[in-house]
Amino acid sequence: MKRLIALVKNKYFLVTLAFVVWMVFFDTNDLYSQYQGYKDVKNLQKERDYCLKQTEQVNKDLDELNSNPEKLEKFAREKYLMKKDNEDVFVIVREKKQK
Repeated sequence: MKRLIALVKNKYFLVTLAFVVWMVFFDTNDLYSQYQGYKDVKNLQKERDYCLKQTEQVNKDLDELNSNPEKLEKFAREKYLMKKDNEDVFVIVREKKQK
C-alpha cells in the first residue's frame, strides 16, 4: 500500500498520467478522432474500389460497342429509344406501388 501511495505522489508518474489522459481524451488527435479517420479511410477505399470496378465495366462496354455494330444498335435502341424509319417505339412505364 505504501508503494502505491509513493507511486501516486511521484511527480513523474503524475505528469505521465496527465499526458496520457490528455492524449486519449482531450487532444485534437484523440482516440475517437483517430477511429473516425480510420472509418473514413476504409469507406473511401471501398468507394474507390467500386468506382474502379465501374470504370473497368464501362471501358469494357465501350470497347464492345465500338467493335460490334449489332451491340451498338441494341444499346442505342434500349438506352436512347432510337428507331429505324419504318418502326414505332412504345415505352411502357409501370407505376410504383404505394404502401
